[in-house]
Amino acid sequence: MSDNPDLTLWGVGTSRTVRPHWAMHELGLAYEIKPIGPRTGETKTAEYTRLNPRQKIPLLQDGDFRIVESAAIVAYLSRMYSTPERALIPEATRDYAAWLEWCFFIVTELDSTSLYVMRRHSADALGPIYGVAPEVVAQAAEYFRAQLRHVEVALADGRHFIMGERFSSADILLTTCLDWAIAYGVGICDNAQPYLERMRSREAYQRAVAANAPRAPIKPTPAKA
Repeated sequence: MSDNPDLTLWGVGTSRTVRPHWAMHELGLAYEIKPIGPRTGETKTAEYTRLNPRQKIPLLQDGDFRIVESAAIVAYLSRMYSTPERALIPEATRDYAAWLEWCFFIVTELDSTSLYVMRRHSADALGPIYGVAPEVVAQAAEYFRAQLRHVEVALADGRHFIMGERFSSADILLTTCLDWAIAYGVGICDNAQPYLERMRSREAYQRAVAANAPRAPIKPTPAKA
């Protein structure tokens, strides 16, 4: 690990881009922000496409190394830059396995299978691009609530964080999904309410939200006829 990492994060304005911002603030890392937004045309420029042919955000540059996908970036930062004082990933093998389980569950069952399906097919989100489908949105919301029962059960023992008594990057992924669900009017389980308040009170979370704010209004590019 370099004593002076050269970090640049591309992307602001979404529930996914806030994740690496939050991880870097938790780890006390200095980084440059490239505040490009989704579906603005900024990810399709020649400069950005050379860095990320997928034309998605976020993208992290660490010197000459590049990595995309928000959960992968957070996992990389957690592994690369955690210290005994600021650790976002468990060291013990079975704790690490449990961390992986939570991370994969959150990203697949709560994010991509539920919330992003709602985003793709809601009339006031990406529906005009991918197709407005109210029944699909309703079913995705119901699936989210069903899967959230695993969070409800885990938090029922009074733990402060999803992994127990120590904050980890799994909390970053979970909190962003809870924020996303509330923004979409899905609602969250009872035990997640005080948990979310604790996460939102963290200084690094508040700094990340500020860093993730678009520098200018993000306007989706019109769908092709």
